[in-house]
Amino acid sequence: MTVITSLAEKRQEKQLRYERNMLRELSLEKLRTKALEYFVPFYTAYRMFPSVVEEGCIDLAIEAYLLGARYSRFGYYGEPAASVRCRCAQEEKYLIDTLFDFLCFWGNIDNDFLSQSLYDACEQYIGNWWTEGFERGKKRRRLKLR
Repeated sequence: MTVITSLAEKRQEKQLRYERNMLRELSLEKLRTKALEYFVPFYTAYRMFPSVVEEGCIDLAIEAYLLGARYSRFGYYGEPAASVRCRCAQEEKYLIDTLFDFLCFWGNIDNDFLSQSLYDACEQYIGNWWTEGFERGKKRRRLKLR
């Protein structure tokens, strides 16, 4: 007797395999240093950067990296990064808003000026990781390492 698998299951398996391969190129140390670089100035009340906040930043950085990698196929076929970014603007905005809400909750940030600068930092952070994933994904496709 043969096992019947659906197309959706096959797509999901392929997606997971691709994401695993993309994450092999990413170092945890780089994720930590970028999180500290972007968000430590907003947590001066703490002696150290809270580990919960660091883990949340790393999780969302990974999501942004994988989002950029997923959309890198359009860049591989010649579409510029700016127009590819417009394709996933809604998903990227969701990641930015999630990170901002998370950081506001853990940092008790109520000041309008401080919250605006934190939102800008979140945009840059997610944008930086999206671009990193996009470029690495394009590179993997050029090298036929899918």
